[in-house]
Amino acid sequence: MGTKHHLLPTLSLLGAMILWASSFIAMKIAVSGFSPIAVVFGRMIIASLLFLVLWKNFRGLSVRRQDWKQLIFMALCEPCLYFVFEAYALKYTSATQAGMIVATLPVFVAIAAFFVLKEKLALRVWTGFFVAAFGVAMLSWGATATENAPDPLLGNTLETLAMVSATGYMITAKNLSNRYSPLFITALQAWVGAIFFLPLLAFTPGAFPTEFPTDASIAILYLASVVTMGAYGMYNYGLSKVPAGQASGFTNLIPVFTMLMGFAFLGDRLSITQFIASGLVLGGVILTQIAPAKKAKVTA
Repeated sequence: MGTKHHLLPTLSLLGAMILWASSFIAMKIAVSGFSPIAVVFGRMIIASLLFLVLWKNFRGLSVRRQDWKQLIFMALCEPCLYFVFEAYALKYTSATQAGMIVATLPVFVAIAAFFVLKEKLALRVWTGFFVAAFGVAMLSWGATATENAPDPLLGNTLETLAMVSATGYMITAKNLSNRYSPLFITALQAWVGAIFFLPLLAFTPGAFPTEFPTDASIAILYLASVVTMGAYGMYNYGLSKVPAGQASGFTNLIPVFTMLMGFAFLGDRLSITQFIASGLVLGGVILTQIAPAKKAKVTA
């Protein structure tokens, strides 16, 4: 019974990771044809319209007045700030490098839990944090400009800021998931995102598209329908069923999937230095996720 109880949340989280990994590929294609702001607004407005079709599922839903601040803060963290940073990050770095930085998310969540929730952190978590941080720095400083990554240092820095935003989303969403359905939380993210990015699209010079390249347009449709509705829906469902730390641990799979997809679809390649740096990132993250060994009971 216990295995069956955890199977669906586990499969949902795994599916979300695969879709999120593919989103780096789709986003890279999308920003090659549109401005980052146009890409994110298109993604949010299409998802918002799709969620309106499901409006009947939200009838009768009552939102507590004291929860609105948390709901708005969650949506501002992600998708708003998160996608501002990530969309611009993928203009300057490769999908593979960005995906590798996503692996640091569980570390950021653990550190945030230490400061915000006052959770105690073991020495191995702090060690893992600094190892992963060193790996990210090495990944960025050791990168050379290529066609897919014209300014990797800037791009990787922006992706790191996206992880900070995602941390705020995860900590808040976990608390809200006890009272609101994954579908509502995901829909709210899309609606707030559309409202947030509309004025940015209108007033940012050169942001409004004048042409609609086929590949980039299809990528936005994929991001809006499959990733925004599918990945966030599955992740929010999984997050409502398992601890936040365990759910965030699944993000370790994103860089692996992204690297394979980037290699297959975009021709991404990593240098020897970047492979070593990637190993440090993953090693540091794994170190933070290892469960401490239980002490054996001493019997008289």
